[in-house]
Amino acid sequence: MILQSIAFILGTTLMYATPLIYTSLGGTISENSGVVNIGLEGIMFMGAFIGAAVGFYTHSGWIGFLAAGVVGGLFGLLHAVACITFTADQVVSGIAINFLGPGFALLLCRLTFDGAAMTVPLPLDEKISRPLNGLFEQNSFFDMIFNRYSTVYLAFILVFLMWFLLYKTRLGLRIRAVGEHPEAAATLGINVYKIRYFSVIMSGVLSGFGGAAMSIAIVSQFRVTLISGQGFIALAAMIFGRWKPQGAMWACLLFGLANGIVIFMPRTGLDISSQLLSMLPYVLTLILLVVFVGKAIAPSADGEIYEKH
Repeated sequence: MILQSIAFILGTTLMYATPLIYTSLGGTISENSGVVNIGLEGIMFMGAFIGAAVGFYTHSGWIGFLAAGVVGGLFGLLHAVACITFTADQVVSGIAINFLGPGFALLLCRLTFDGAAMTVPLPLDEKISRPLNGLFEQNSFFDMIFNRYSTVYLAFILVFLMWFLLYKTRLGLRIRAVGEHPEAAATLGINVYKIRYFSVIMSGVLSGFGGAAMSIAIVSQFRVTLISGQGFIALAAMIFGRWKPQGAMWACLLFGLANGIVIFMPRTGLDISSQLLSMLPYVLTLILLVVFVGKAIAPSADGEIYEKH
């Protein structure tokens, strides 16, 4: 019984950490290039709708997942145009996207699903596959932990790829150089604008994946309350992880664990208010930000406007 409880919590942790990992990686690459993107919540919202809607109409969860990344990339492009080309305030642009994403997603949802504020659920056989399904005995300890959708394993692969990109490739060195000192990078022949455009667009793609991971793999549909602060929690995870992919991953797993505990607690029979339990991930976010944000050092040029002279 204890092992099953542990397995349930760990499996739920992986499931709920996955959308945060995608989105925190998006924030990581954008801010390492020197562009703040607090619009991750809005992009996740749009990705969640596009993923569920396209998945429903194409009868393929994977097509929906990829479509969510494409639309997320377009929102990233919008943020890049505003902040890089037109030198708009990055925080204001991000806030605008946080309003635009949910509003546009709800409008499209009502137009395409007969006025409903949610999409039609995806049938089980049209969701994203579970690569380890059947490998372990059903409802065994390892089955409860690892029998997860492919999006979970793809997220961890992307953590490694992002780490490799940032710290083992020439492009990653240029991204970090632009985020630390864009003027110095420009004198070495690095195109600051191109590097920042690439990073912000990738930020949108990854955030779109994060939204789709919620609407396709976890709940099988989009609804208005589906993305409720996850984008901001992903930003907190990025800060807690010191703007590093591996650090953000561990922070996301911690927040996922908080969700796992929240979901598990009613099974214990303890009389704890569900409203009180639902506060746990957000309270944890505040505590970690208060404790660690002063110790975390962002890239030197993060949030600064660059203009070519």
